[in-house]
Amino acid sequence: MIVDADKPFQIVYSIFDHEYLGLLFESFVVQIDERGRLSYAFQNISFANAQEFDEGLDERDYKLIKLMDAMQPEEVIKSFIPKKKNIRPKDFLQKIFDPKTEDKTTQTLLEARLEIQRSKILPLLVGKRLFEMGSDGNPTWKEIAVNAEKATVLFHFHKNPENTHYWPTIKFKGEKLEWQYKGGYLICKEPAWLIVNDQLYQFEGDLDGKKLQPFLHKKFIVIEKRHEPTYFRKFMAPLLTQYDVDARGFEITVDRGKPEVLLKIQELPGNQGNDLFGKEGEQLEEDKMVFELRFKYGDADFPVEKGNDNSAGNSVALVEKGGEFVFKKTIRSLQKEKAFGKLLHDLGLEVREGKVAMPKTQAFEWIGENEETLEEKGIKIIQSKNASGKTYHIGRANIDIEVNENIDWFDVKAQIKFGIYLVPFAKIRRMIMKGKTEFELPNGEIAVIPASWFVNYSELFSFMEEGEAQDSIIMRKHHLALAKQLEEGNLVQLTLSRKLEKLRDFESIDDYDLPCYFDGTLRPYQKAGYNWLRFLNEFRFGGCLADDMGLGKTVQTLALLAHEKQENPGFCSLLIMPTSLIYNWELEARKFTPELKILVYTGTQRIKDPFKFRDYDLVLTSYGITRLDVNIMKDFYFNYIILDESQAIKNPGSNIANAVNKLKSKQKLILTGTPVENGTMDLWSQMNFVNPGLLGNQNSFKNQFLQPIEKQNDKDKAAKLHSLIKPFILRRLKSQVATDLPEKITNVKYSAMTAEQEKVYEEVKSYYREKIIGENPFAGRSSQQFTLLRGLTQLRQIANHPKLVREDYQGESGKLEDITYMLQSTISEGHKVLVFSQFVRHLAIVKEYLDGQDIPYAYLDGATKDRQGQVEKFQEQEDVKVFLISLKAGGVGLNLTKAEYVFLLDPWWNPAVEAQAIDRAHRIGQENKVIIYKFISRGSVEEKIMALQDRKLALAGELISTEESFMKSLDQEDIRALLD
Repeated sequence: MIVDADKPFQIVYSIFDHEYLGLLFESFVVQIDERGRLSYAFQNISFANAQEFDEGLDERDYKLIKLMDAMQPEEVIKSFIPKKKNIRPKDFLQKIFDPKTEDKTTQTLLEARLEIQRSKILPLLVGKRLFEMGSDGNPTWKEIAVNAEKATVLFHFHKNPENTHYWPTIKFKGEKLEWQYKGGYLICKEPAWLIVNDQLYQFEGDLDGKKLQPFLHKKFIVIEKRHEPTYFRKFMAPLLTQYDVDARGFEITVDRGKPEVLLKIQELPGNQGNDLFGKEGEQLEEDKMVFELRFKYGDADFPVEKGNDNSAGNSVALVEKGGEFVFKKTIRSLQKEKAFGKLLHDLGLEVREGKVAMPKTQAFEWIGENEETLEEKGIKIIQSKNASGKTYHIGRANIDIEVNENIDWFDVKAQIKFGIYLVPFAKIRRMIMKGKTEFELPNGEIAVIPASWFVNYSELFSFMEEGEAQDSIIMRKHHLALAKQLEEGNLVQLTLSRKLEKLRDFESIDDYDLPCYFDGTLRPYQKAGYNWLRFLNEFRFGGCLADDMGLGKTVQTLALLAHEKQENPGFCSLLIMPTSLIYNWELEARKFTPELKILVYTGTQRIKDPFKFRDYDLVLTSYGITRLDVNIMKDFYFNYIILDESQAIKNPGSNIANAVNKLKSKQKLILTGTPVENGTMDLWSQMNFVNPGLLGNQNSFKNQFLQPIEKQNDKDKAAKLHSLIKPFILRRLKSQVATDLPEKITNVKYSAMTAEQEKVYEEVKSYYREKIIGENPFAGRSSQQFTLLRGLTQLRQIANHPKLVREDYQGESGKLEDITYMLQSTISEGHKVLVFSQFVRHLAIVKEYLDGQDIPYAYLDGATKDRQGQVEKFQEQEDVKVFLISLKAGGVGLNLTKAEYVFLLDPWWNPAVEAQAIDRAHRIGQENKVIIYKFISRGSVEEKIMALQDRKLALAGELISTEESFMKSLDQEDIRALLD
């Protein structure tokens, strides 16, 4: 029959006996008739259709319906049937329970599952209507009253000379309940729920129903005399700990004792013994110690009681004296026990379930730190026997470290104590460096190094070195920042001179005069950089000048070298760089430090004699030459060794890194715009060159910094690394020094042609030289100008890249190498750059490179239709850092204020056109200072045109503004100079 949800109805719950599964529950809705009675109109309700009757249901009803749904046979057996098999519940259950095919294990599991469901359902039925189902399926056949108040049980043991009688009595609301021989039954045993006399009873103390079951149809149980000792010990004693007992013929003593608190510790071996680190610095699982909180009353000790019942966990011991039995009952003080648990929680030991495991180094550190409190509160540390047979030292470990300044280093002194024992500092340092955690004391106990020592001192210990004196430990002065950080954390005592105190704060750096051998001026931020270089020089520290590209690392370094010539005449410094930079350094040195005697140590004709260096102030060479000639160069002791573009040694295992580290000098300096390109190891390699040992050895650096920073994103380690290197790296971004910069800075970048490129260039130059110079001087001037223009154009194109003239050319271009290198630098620093060329085919070659590197860019030449779209792409898209523009298409009409750099790939005849291109970036709305780079191939017609332009323009002003007017201004001597 169907119940109408729009008419009065009521939800009821019904018990029925399943032929295999025993007592189950079902939920029903029953229609209410006109007189308010339950009618015979009812229907089963499940969670699927409960929403229809929502008005008559509360939250508990929904929970009950869901729990009862889970008791249905098809749900109960679901997890026991393979997914692909389609078996009816009845067939499955028949097979499981049929005596011929029965499966006792599955029967037990099914019953356990149903018992859990019953224990969840029954408490929710309080206040609900419960019925026994009739044999005809009527869900409301007999109503069962659900009692909210709990009944109590008293167990009786009456001993007489022949035997002992045992039975329980039940009281409900203070009255004895008649429940035996009444047809009652236990609907749930764990805990007990009893139905008798159409009433449902629950019991105090989560009574075990199996203790009532035998007495439903039996008045008492007789325990024969011969079985009494065993029965009393195994049954009656545990019963006494939890329930009220009426015992006659026995003596029961009750002791309400004060607990003695025990904190037991036992070793729990990890996977890797007592070594914290494995291969390649991988941290492995450390051995652990298990803490167990126990409470001792008399001769017995007990674990933490997990229940809330105050009678739970009590102890009853049975003592037999001359045939008489005495039960000694100990009532535990659970409130006091809980107070001790809270105390340990407040001390940082979370023994919620009575036990907690902790890494061994942390465990013994916790014991040491809380030793006095534990003793004061009467908590005893007890060591359980370990399989290894070790006895551990219990107590505080102390470490006191003093760091005192010496002439060239810090002296490190330390006192380490474990209890009464002094332990050599060198021994502990070696152990921490190897990740070892424990060692044996003179009394045979095993001491465990506290976990915090590995955290606080591992970097310090890894940077220490053995001194010349026996058992002496020293630390280089460039580790001042680390020592100061440890002092601030009260981890070491540090004594410094006033002079060294200045290193902590760059604000206290003195202002040094520029040397007389420096012919130029420095911008304010460049002067600050020079002061910093002089400051490091004074303390004999190495440094890394890491200013943004275009901010003048070269001129700051030359000022320092000029000072060295002034103060230390006769000493030679070495400057190593990529080959393409040598000519630029030579030009800049001759411009700003004309008094410096410079040797360019390159080429196949170089004289491989290191003692020749003594005749010069500065030697310029390349990384390639250094790698080849390291066995020659390492025999000379240089004043300074300076590496430009020092990321060349970012891989510490590379040949060039090994080579430069073999060279000897008084001091070292590195210059780079990108100190970190690929990862943290780049930094180690470069800083280890300028200040050996600053970041420890390669393996310790991986353990201490690289892995925590790169793999675990450890912010504290990153901050510590920053504090270590901060005094020795000076990095200014263009945005930081914008107020010190002029509106525009123009730099000329000279590129050396490759051997293949130079060969093509010489062939074409010889052809046009013979053609033009060999012509009749009285031949038509216009004819000669045309030939000259054609020849100069081809030579300019070859200076860019021979592919512009010869499509079959397979070699490289020196200028392209420099362009792509500097593009990578600007992009890596997050800057935007405009790249101009007169030759669309040249832009195509650059575009091909960008495509190969997956570098996004904007592009504009005469054939571009969507000019504005390309402009917006460059201006608005953060990832588009490069804009390739042809001169004719982009010289006017563009507003590109996002650009910070302008690359002019080839020199132009008309300076006004060049200025227009630059002004695409440098105009109203531009917030960035613009740095311009002109790329000129060294020894090519480009360099000669620039020299002629300077001379001719000085005379002619703005008259020479086109290629044609420029040609007209050339005489025969000028033409010879261009083609020489």
